[in-house]
Amino acid sequence: MRLLKLELKRVLKTRLTLILLLFALFFTFVMAYLPTTFSYSSYTDQNGNKIELKGLSSVNYTKNLQSEIAGNVTPEKVRRAVESYQACLTKYGVKYSYDLPEDVYEVEILPYAPLLHGVKEAFADPNTGIAPSLMEIAPEKLDDYYAACNEHIASLMKMEQRDYPAAQKAAVSMYHEIEKPYLFFPGYSTDAMDYQILLGFLIMLICAVIAAPTFTSDYQTGADDILRCTKYGKVKFAVTRIVSALLICGTAFILCAATYILVSNNLFGWESTKTSVQILYSIVSLPDMNINQLQCFTAVSGLLSILATVSFTLFLSSKCKNIVVSLSTALVFCILPFVISIALPAEIGTWIYGVLPSSGAGLQTSILYASIDFDFLNIGNLALWLPHVMLGAYIIEIPLFAFLTVYSYARHKVT
Repeated sequence: MRLLKLELKRVLKTRLTLILLLFALFFTFVMAYLPTTFSYSSYTDQNGNKIELKGLSSVNYTKNLQSEIAGNVTPEKVRRAVESYQACLTKYGVKYSYDLPEDVYEVEILPYAPLLHGVKEAFADPNTGIAPSLMEIAPEKLDDYYAACNEHIASLMKMEQRDYPAAQKAAVSMYHEIEKPYLFFPGYSTDAMDYQILLGFLIMLICAVIAAPTFTSDYQTGADDILRCTKYGKVKFAVTRIVSALLICGTAFILCAATYILVSNNLFGWESTKTSVQILYSIVSLPDMNINQLQCFTAVSGLLSILATVSFTLFLSSKCKNIVVSLSTALVFCILPFVISIALPAEIGTWIYGVLPSSGAGLQTSILYASIDFDFLNIGNLALWLPHVMLGAYIIEIPLFAFLTVYSYARHKVT
Protein backbone atom coordinates (compact mmCIF):
# COMPACT_ATOMS: atom_id res chain seq x y z
CA MET A 1 0.00 0.00 0.00
CA ARG A 2 2.85 2.39 0.83
CA LEU A 3 4.44 1.69 -2.54
CA LEU A 4 1.11 2.45 -4.25
CA LYS A 5 0.76 5.76 -2.39
CA LEU A 6 4.27 6.77 -3.42
CA GLU A 7 3.55 5.87 -7.05
CA LEU A 8 0.29 7.82 -7.04
CA LYS A 9 2.04 10.81 -5.52
CA ARG A 10 4.85 10.59 -8.08
CA VAL A 11 2.49 10.53 -11.06
CA LEU A 12 0.13 13.21 -9.76
CA LYS A 13 3.00 15.58 -8.99
CA THR A 14 4.16 15.39 -12.60
CA ARG A 15 3.47 18.76 -14.24
CA LEU A 16 2.18 17.25 -17.48
CA THR A 17 -0.28 15.01 -15.63
CA LEU A 18 -1.66 17.91 -13.59
CA ILE A 19 -2.04 20.09 -16.69
CA LEU A 20 -3.83 17.34 -18.61
CA LEU A 21 -6.23 16.52 -15.75
CA LEU A 22 -7.09 20.20 -15.19
CA PHE A 23 -7.55 20.58 -18.95
CA ALA A 24 -9.98 17.63 -18.96
CA LEU A 25 -11.99 19.09 -16.06
CA PHE A 26 -12.15 22.53 -17.69
CA PHE A 27 -13.36 21.12 -20.99
CA THR A 28 -15.97 19.04 -19.17
CA PHE A 29 -17.79 22.25 -18.23
CA VAL A 30 -17.26 23.73 -21.69
CA MET A 31 -18.62 20.66 -23.50
CA ALA A 32 -21.59 20.38 -21.14
CA TYR A 33 -22.55 23.97 -21.97
CA LEU A 34 -21.88 24.01 -25.72
CA PRO A 35 -24.92 21.91 -26.81
CA THR A 36 -27.24 24.52 -25.32
CA THR A 37 -25.83 27.14 -27.69
CA PHE A 38 -27.12 25.22 -30.72
CA SER A 39 -30.74 25.85 -29.80
CA TYR A 40 -32.48 28.61 -31.74
CA SER A 41 -36.09 29.80 -31.76
CA SER A 42 -37.95 32.79 -33.16
CA TYR A 43 -41.46 34.15 -32.97
CA THR A 44 -43.38 37.36 -33.65
CA ASP A 45 -44.74 39.19 -30.62
CA GLN A 46 -48.06 41.05 -30.32
CA ASN A 47 -46.50 44.22 -31.69
CA GLY A 48 -45.29 42.47 -34.83
CA ASN A 49 -41.65 42.41 -33.74
CA LYS A 50 -39.61 39.32 -34.52
CA ILE A 51 -38.04 37.90 -31.35
CA GLU A 52 -34.99 35.63 -31.73
CA LEU A 53 -33.91 33.38 -28.89
CA LYS A 54 -30.64 31.51 -28.59
CA GLY A 55 -29.07 29.15 -26.11
CA LEU A 56 -30.83 28.51 -22.80
CA SER A 57 -33.49 31.11 -23.60
CA SER A 58 -34.43 29.09 -26.66
CA VAL A 59 -34.35 25.81 -24.71
CA ASN A 60 -36.70 27.18 -22.05
CA TYR A 61 -39.01 28.72 -24.66
CA THR A 62 -39.30 25.39 -26.50
CA LYS A 63 -39.92 23.54 -23.22
CA ASN A 64 -42.77 25.87 -22.38
CA LEU A 65 -44.16 25.60 -25.90
CA GLN A 66 -44.19 21.79 -25.79
CA SER A 67 -45.17 21.35 -22.14
CA GLU A 68 -48.74 20.31 -23.03
CA ILE A 69 -47.60 17.19 -24.90
CA ALA A 70 -45.23 16.01 -22.13
CA GLY A 71 -45.84 12.56 -20.72
CA ASN A 72 -46.95 9.34 -22.40
CA VAL A 73 -46.70 9.25 -26.19
CA THR A 74 -50.06 7.61 -26.78
CA PRO A 75 -51.47 6.71 -30.21
CA GLU A 76 -54.21 9.29 -29.62
CA LYS A 77 -51.66 12.08 -29.13
CA VAL A 78 -49.73 11.02 -32.22
CA ARG A 79 -52.91 10.89 -34.30
CA ARG A 80 -53.95 14.39 -33.22
CA ALA A 81 -50.46 15.66 -34.05
CA VAL A 82 -50.59 14.17 -37.55
CA GLU A 83 -54.10 15.51 -38.13
CA SER A 84 -53.02 18.99 -37.03
CA TYR A 85 -49.94 18.82 -39.24
CA GLN A 86 -51.95 17.77 -42.29
CA ALA A 87 -54.59 20.44 -41.63
CA CYS A 88 -51.90 23.11 -41.35
CA LEU A 89 -50.21 22.21 -44.64
CA THR A 90 -53.57 21.88 -46.39
CA LYS A 91 -54.62 25.34 -45.14
CA TYR A 92 -51.53 26.93 -46.66
CA GLY A 93 -51.61 24.81 -49.81
CA VAL A 94 -48.12 23.27 -49.43
CA LYS A 95 -46.81 19.72 -49.41
CA TYR A 96 -43.83 20.14 -47.08
CA SER A 97 -43.37 22.03 -43.84
CA TYR A 98 -40.37 23.97 -45.16
CA ASP A 99 -42.68 25.62 -47.73
CA LEU A 100 -44.85 27.17 -45.00
CA PRO A 101 -44.90 30.96 -44.62
CA GLU A 102 -42.47 32.46 -42.11
CA ASP A 103 -43.22 31.78 -38.43
CA VAL A 104 -46.08 29.37 -39.20
CA TYR A 105 -44.01 26.30 -38.33
CA GLU A 106 -42.96 27.77 -34.96
CA VAL A 107 -46.51 28.76 -34.06
CA GLU A 108 -48.62 25.91 -35.43
CA ILE A 109 -46.35 22.84 -35.68
CA LEU A 110 -43.44 23.19 -33.23
CA PRO A 111 -45.70 22.76 -30.14
CA TYR A 112 -46.36 19.12 -31.11
CA ALA A 113 -43.45 18.44 -33.51
CA PRO A 114 -41.75 15.81 -31.26
CA LEU A 115 -44.84 13.60 -31.57
CA LEU A 116 -44.27 13.46 -35.32
CA HIS A 117 -40.82 11.98 -34.81
CA GLY A 118 -40.68 8.45 -36.10
CA VAL A 119 -44.17 8.41 -37.66
CA LYS A 120 -42.79 8.23 -41.20
CA GLU A 121 -40.26 5.59 -40.12
CA ALA A 122 -42.93 3.45 -38.46
CA PHE A 123 -44.99 3.38 -41.66
CA ALA A 124 -42.08 2.86 -44.06
CA ASP A 125 -42.53 0.38 -46.90
CA PRO A 126 -41.63 -3.06 -45.47
CA ASN A 127 -39.96 -4.15 -48.72
CA THR A 128 -37.96 -1.06 -49.67
CA GLY A 129 -37.68 0.84 -46.38
CA ILE A 130 -38.80 4.04 -48.13
CA ALA A 131 -40.81 6.23 -45.77
CA PRO A 132 -43.95 8.05 -46.92
CA SER A 133 -44.52 11.74 -46.26
CA LEU A 134 -46.72 12.68 -43.34
CA MET A 135 -49.35 13.92 -45.80
CA GLU A 136 -49.62 10.40 -47.25
CA ILE A 137 -50.36 8.67 -43.94
CA ALA A 138 -54.04 8.21 -43.12
CA PRO A 139 -54.64 9.45 -39.53
CA GLU A 140 -56.72 6.40 -38.63
CA LYS A 141 -53.62 4.24 -39.07
CA LEU A 142 -52.12 5.98 -36.03
CA ASP A 143 -54.58 4.12 -33.80
CA ASP A 144 -52.26 1.13 -34.30
CA TYR A 145 -49.09 3.18 -33.88
CA TYR A 146 -47.17 0.73 -31.70
CA ALA A 147 -48.35 -2.24 -33.74
CA ALA A 148 -46.85 -0.47 -36.78
CA CYS A 149 -43.59 -0.07 -34.84
CA ASN A 150 -43.58 -3.81 -34.09
CA GLU A 151 -44.05 -4.57 -37.79
CA HIS A 152 -41.37 -2.07 -38.77
CA ILE A 153 -38.66 -3.56 -36.55
CA ALA A 154 -39.35 -6.98 -38.10
CA SER A 155 -39.16 -5.67 -41.68
CA LEU A 156 -36.16 -3.47 -40.89
CA MET A 157 -34.17 -6.38 -39.48
CA LYS A 158 -35.01 -8.48 -42.54
CA MET A 159 -33.25 -5.82 -44.59
CA GLU A 160 -30.42 -5.13 -42.10
CA GLN A 161 -29.72 -8.82 -41.32
CA ARG A 162 -31.06 -10.50 -44.44
CA ASP A 163 -29.00 -13.67 -44.10
CA TYR A 164 -29.18 -13.99 -40.32
CA PRO A 165 -32.62 -15.03 -38.97
CA ALA A 166 -31.16 -15.37 -35.46
CA ALA A 167 -30.26 -11.67 -35.45
CA GLN A 168 -33.72 -10.79 -36.75
CA LYS A 169 -35.37 -12.80 -33.99
CA ALA A 170 -33.08 -11.34 -31.30
CA ALA A 171 -33.80 -7.75 -32.35
CA VAL A 172 -37.55 -8.29 -32.47
CA SER A 173 -37.45 -9.94 -29.06
CA MET A 174 -35.45 -7.04 -27.58
CA TYR A 175 -37.84 -4.48 -29.04
CA HIS A 176 -40.93 -6.24 -27.68
CA GLU A 177 -39.46 -5.94 -24.16
CA ILE A 178 -39.32 -2.12 -24.38
CA GLU A 179 -41.83 -0.37 -22.15
CA LYS A 180 -44.60 1.35 -24.08
CA PRO A 181 -46.06 3.89 -24.53
CA TYR A 182 -42.90 5.93 -24.87
CA LEU A 183 -42.31 8.98 -22.72
CA PHE A 184 -41.51 12.49 -23.92
CA PHE A 185 -40.44 15.51 -21.88
CA PRO A 186 -39.15 18.54 -23.83
CA GLY A 187 -35.67 20.00 -23.48
CA TYR A 188 -32.92 17.46 -24.11
CA SER A 189 -31.18 17.08 -27.48
CA THR A 190 -28.99 14.48 -29.16
CA ASP A 191 -26.22 17.10 -29.39
CA ALA A 192 -25.65 16.73 -25.65
CA MET A 193 -25.20 12.96 -26.03
CA ASP A 194 -22.75 13.51 -28.89
CA TYR A 195 -20.67 15.84 -26.74
CA GLN A 196 -20.59 13.27 -23.96
CA ILE A 197 -18.93 10.92 -26.44
CA LEU A 198 -16.54 13.65 -27.59
CA LEU A 199 -15.55 14.28 -23.97
CA GLY A 200 -14.93 10.56 -23.44
CA PHE A 201 -12.67 10.46 -26.51
CA LEU A 202 -10.71 13.48 -25.26
CA ILE A 203 -10.20 11.87 -21.84
CA MET A 204 -9.10 8.63 -23.51
CA LEU A 205 -6.37 10.51 -25.38
CA ILE A 206 -5.30 12.21 -22.15
CA CYS A 207 -5.16 8.88 -20.32
CA ALA A 208 -3.05 7.39 -23.12
CA VAL A 209 -0.59 10.27 -22.78
CA ILE A 210 -0.42 9.75 -19.00
CA ALA A 211 0.02 5.96 -19.21
CA ALA A 212 2.39 5.69 -22.20
CA PRO A 213 5.63 6.69 -20.35
CA THR A 214 4.91 4.51 -17.28
CA PHE A 215 7.60 1.92 -17.99
CA THR A 216 9.22 3.33 -21.12
CA SER A 217 10.53 6.46 -19.39
CA ASP A 218 12.56 4.34 -16.95
CA TYR A 219 13.87 2.19 -19.78
CA GLN A 220 14.99 5.30 -21.64
CA THR A 221 16.63 7.04 -18.66
CA GLY A 222 18.21 3.89 -17.26
CA ALA A 223 16.34 4.21 -13.92
CA ASP A 224 14.83 0.79 -14.54
CA ASP A 225 18.26 -0.82 -14.15
CA ILE A 226 18.33 0.38 -10.55
CA LEU A 227 14.69 -0.34 -9.75
CA ARG A 228 15.05 -3.97 -10.82
CA CYS A 229 17.71 -4.49 -8.18
CA THR A 230 15.35 -3.59 -5.34
CA LYS A 231 13.29 -6.06 -3.29
CA TYR A 232 10.03 -5.35 -5.12
CA GLY A 233 11.55 -4.22 -8.40
CA LYS A 234 9.81 -6.61 -10.77
CA VAL A 235 6.35 -8.14 -10.37
CA LYS A 236 5.14 -6.10 -7.37
CA PHE A 237 6.51 -2.90 -8.85
CA ALA A 238 4.78 -3.59 -12.16
CA VAL A 239 1.47 -4.36 -10.43
CA THR A 240 1.75 -1.17 -8.38
CA ARG A 241 2.31 0.97 -11.46
CA ILE A 242 -0.59 -0.68 -13.30
CA VAL A 243 -2.99 -0.16 -10.38
CA SER A 244 -1.80 3.44 -10.04
CA ALA A 245 -2.40 4.24 -13.71
CA LEU A 246 -5.83 2.58 -13.71
CA LEU A 247 -6.84 4.43 -10.52
CA ILE A 248 -5.75 7.83 -11.81
CA CYS A 249 -7.31 7.43 -15.25
CA GLY A 250 -10.47 5.78 -13.94
CA THR A 251 -11.00 8.43 -11.27
CA ALA A 252 -10.39 11.22 -13.77
CA PHE A 253 -12.99 9.79 -16.16
CA ILE A 254 -15.56 9.18 -13.41
CA LEU A 255 -15.16 12.74 -12.14
CA CYS A 256 -15.46 14.28 -15.62
CA ALA A 257 -18.34 12.03 -16.75
CA ALA A 258 -20.33 12.66 -13.56
CA THR A 259 -19.68 16.40 -13.80
CA TYR A 260 -20.78 16.45 -17.43
CA ILE A 261 -24.04 14.63 -16.72
CA LEU A 262 -24.85 16.82 -13.70
CA VAL A 263 -24.11 20.10 -15.50
CA SER A 264 -25.82 19.07 -18.75
CA ASN A 265 -28.96 17.81 -17.04
CA ASN A 266 -29.21 20.92 -14.88
CA LEU A 267 -29.00 23.09 -18.00
CA PHE A 268 -31.56 21.15 -20.03
CA GLY A 269 -33.70 20.12 -17.07
CA TRP A 270 -33.70 16.77 -15.27
CA GLU A 271 -37.27 16.02 -16.26
CA SER A 272 -36.29 16.03 -19.95
CA THR A 273 -33.99 13.06 -19.35
CA LYS A 274 -37.04 10.86 -18.67
CA THR A 275 -37.65 10.89 -22.43
CA SER A 276 -37.49 7.45 -24.07
CA VAL A 277 -34.45 6.82 -26.26
CA GLN A 278 -36.75 6.04 -29.21
CA ILE A 279 -38.15 9.59 -29.24
CA LEU A 280 -34.74 11.15 -29.90
CA TYR A 281 -33.27 8.39 -32.06
CA SER A 282 -34.85 5.69 -34.22
CA ILE A 283 -38.45 4.98 -33.24
CA VAL A 284 -37.49 1.29 -33.01
CA SER A 285 -34.13 1.62 -31.25
CA LEU A 286 -33.42 -1.46 -29.13
CA PRO A 287 -32.35 -0.13 -25.69
CA ASP A 288 -35.14 -0.16 -23.11
CA MET A 289 -33.86 3.06 -21.55
CA ASN A 290 -34.67 6.70 -21.06
CA ILE A 291 -32.08 9.41 -21.77
CA ASN A 292 -30.72 9.50 -18.22
CA GLN A 293 -30.23 5.73 -18.24
CA LEU A 294 -28.53 6.00 -21.63
CA GLN A 295 -26.20 8.67 -20.21
CA CYS A 296 -25.21 6.40 -17.32
CA PHE A 297 -24.86 3.35 -19.57
CA THR A 298 -22.63 5.34 -21.95
CA ALA A 299 -20.53 6.61 -19.03
CA VAL A 300 -20.01 3.15 -17.48
CA SER A 301 -19.21 1.65 -20.89
CA GLY A 302 -16.83 4.51 -21.60
CA LEU A 303 -15.08 3.88 -18.28
CA LEU A 304 -14.54 0.21 -19.13
CA SER A 305 -13.29 1.13 -22.61
CA ILE A 306 -10.84 3.69 -21.23
CA LEU A 307 -9.55 1.29 -18.56
CA ALA A 308 -9.04 -1.35 -21.28
CA THR A 309 -7.22 1.24 -23.40
CA VAL A 310 -5.01 2.25 -20.47
CA SER A 311 -4.27 -1.41 -19.76
CA PHE A 312 -3.27 -1.90 -23.40
CA THR A 313 -1.17 1.29 -23.34
CA LEU A 314 0.68 0.00 -20.28
CA PHE A 315 1.42 -3.20 -22.17
CA LEU A 316 2.87 -1.13 -25.02
CA SER A 317 4.88 0.86 -22.48
CA SER A 318 6.36 -2.35 -21.06
CA LYS A 319 7.46 -3.35 -24.58
CA CYS A 320 8.77 -0.07 -26.02
CA LYS A 321 12.14 1.41 -25.11
CA ASN A 322 11.40 4.88 -26.47
CA ILE A 323 8.71 7.24 -25.15
CA VAL A 324 7.93 8.65 -28.59
CA VAL A 325 7.29 5.17 -29.99
CA SER A 326 5.16 4.17 -26.99
CA LEU A 327 3.08 7.36 -27.06
CA SER A 328 2.56 7.50 -30.81
CA THR A 329 1.57 3.82 -30.94
CA ALA A 330 -0.93 4.31 -28.11
CA LEU A 331 -2.50 7.33 -29.82
CA VAL A 332 -2.76 5.45 -33.11
CA PHE A 333 -4.65 2.67 -31.35
CA CYS A 334 -7.01 5.28 -29.87
CA ILE A 335 -8.12 6.39 -33.33
CA LEU A 336 -7.77 2.99 -35.00
CA PRO A 337 -11.44 1.94 -34.52
CA PHE A 338 -12.58 5.07 -36.37
CA VAL A 339 -10.18 4.35 -39.27
CA ILE A 340 -11.30 0.71 -39.44
CA SER A 341 -14.99 1.67 -39.42
CA ILE A 342 -14.60 3.79 -42.57
CA ALA A 343 -11.86 1.83 -44.33
CA LEU A 344 -13.12 -1.76 -44.16
CA PRO A 345 -16.39 -3.34 -45.32
CA ALA A 346 -19.11 -2.96 -42.70
CA GLU A 347 -19.33 -6.58 -41.53
CA ILE A 348 -15.56 -7.11 -41.31
CA GLY A 349 -14.93 -3.69 -39.82
CA THR A 350 -17.58 -4.18 -37.13
CA TRP A 351 -16.01 -7.47 -36.05
CA ILE A 352 -12.57 -5.85 -35.73
CA TYR A 353 -13.31 -2.50 -34.11
CA GLY A 354 -15.97 -4.03 -31.87
CA VAL A 355 -13.32 -5.83 -29.82
CA LEU A 356 -10.66 -3.10 -29.79
CA PRO A 357 -10.19 -1.50 -26.35
CA SER A 358 -10.66 2.07 -27.55
CA SER A 359 -13.83 1.54 -29.59
CA GLY A 360 -16.28 2.30 -26.76
CA ALA A 361 -15.15 5.91 -26.45
CA GLY A 362 -14.41 6.37 -30.15
CA LEU A 363 -15.82 9.17 -32.25
CA GLN A 364 -17.82 7.01 -34.66
CA THR A 365 -17.62 3.61 -33.03
CA SER A 366 -18.74 4.51 -29.50
CA ILE A 367 -21.06 2.25 -27.60
CA LEU A 368 -23.70 4.99 -27.77
CA TYR A 369 -23.92 4.74 -31.55
CA ALA A 370 -23.73 0.94 -31.36
CA SER A 371 -26.68 0.98 -28.95
CA ILE A 372 -28.96 3.00 -31.22
CA ASP A 373 -27.95 1.04 -34.32
CA PHE A 374 -28.94 -2.50 -35.27
CA ASP A 375 -25.57 -4.27 -35.62
CA PHE A 376 -25.23 -7.89 -34.56
CA LEU A 377 -22.20 -10.15 -34.74
CA ASN A 378 -23.30 -13.50 -36.10
CA ILE A 379 -21.60 -16.81 -35.30
CA GLY A 380 -23.55 -19.64 -36.91
CA ASN A 381 -26.99 -19.62 -35.28
CA LEU A 382 -25.80 -17.29 -32.52
CA ALA A 383 -26.51 -13.55 -32.81
CA LEU A 384 -24.72 -11.18 -30.41
CA TRP A 385 -25.79 -7.55 -30.11
CA LEU A 386 -22.73 -5.38 -30.73
CA PRO A 387 -22.86 -3.40 -27.42
CA HIS A 388 -22.86 -6.69 -25.48
CA VAL A 389 -19.82 -7.88 -27.43
CA MET A 390 -18.01 -4.59 -26.79
CA LEU A 391 -18.68 -4.68 -23.05
CA GLY A 392 -17.58 -8.30 -22.84
CA ALA A 393 -14.37 -7.49 -24.70
CA TYR A 394 -13.46 -4.62 -22.32
CA ILE A 395 -14.10 -6.73 -19.23
CA ILE A 396 -11.74 -9.40 -20.60
CA GLU A 397 -9.10 -6.97 -21.91
CA ILE A 398 -8.55 -5.03 -18.68
CA PRO A 399 -7.10 -7.98 -16.70
CA LEU A 400 -5.65 -9.62 -19.83
CA PHE A 401 -3.45 -6.70 -20.83
CA ALA A 402 -2.61 -6.02 -17.17
CA PHE A 403 -1.32 -9.59 -16.84
CA LEU A 404 0.60 -9.33 -20.12
CA THR A 405 2.14 -6.08 -18.89
CA VAL A 406 3.39 -7.69 -15.68
CA TYR A 407 4.71 -10.67 -17.62
CA SER A 408 6.41 -8.46 -20.20
CA TYR A 409 7.99 -6.18 -17.61
CA ALA A 410 9.22 -9.06 -15.44
CA ARG A 411 10.94 -10.65 -18.45
CA HIS A 412 12.36 -7.40 -19.79
CA LYS A 413 16.10 -7.68 -20.47
CA VAL A 414 18.28 -4.98 -18.97
CA THR A 415 20.78 -3.70 -21.54
